[in-house]
Amino acid sequence: MAHFSGKALFLDRSDINTDEIIPAKYLTEISKEALKPFLLEDLALDGFDPARDLEGVCVIVTRANFGCGSSREHAPWALEVNGIRMVIAESFARIFRQNMFNCGMLAIELPAEDIDRVFMEFSVGDTTITADLAANVLSIASAGKKVDIGFTIGDFDRALVSAGGWLEFADKNY
Repeated sequence: MAHFSGKALFLDRSDINTDEIIPAKYLTEISKEALKPFLLEDLALDGFDPARDLEGVCVIVTRANFGCGSSREHAPWALEVNGIRMVIAESFARIFRQNMFNCGMLAIELPAEDIDRVFMEFSVGDTTITADLAANVLSIASAGKKVDIGFTIGDFDRALVSAGGWLEFADKNY
């Protein structure tokens, strides 16, 4: 199973859509690697610069309805090829969320009050987040401060993530 841990990027906005995650003009690319330089290039967020802010990031923390808009696997692929294998949000667009699990990635939903707390306590400075999938716990740490927050994930989605994605799951089970 993949390791879900690393430096967090905080995107303090709801309704970040798939066109902002990976612009539609790049959907003709035939490899995940070709998507890499274009991740979040159209995201309009004060102070955010993808060329500067994505380096070393493994986790995104954001607000509600992440991945809304057009349904496409390219959005999770663009995250994955950039080393981002976990997104934590209040909610996700249904198809985007399932595409994350199908790719063996984590889409973790937390209540609004937990998301607010994480933003208030950890969005400034270097923050590391680790997901313990067996225990359903996120460990969030920054500048000597640490908090553990529980999360839930359905059994089938856990199986997909544990297998490494849908294709690997199907190879093992069908």
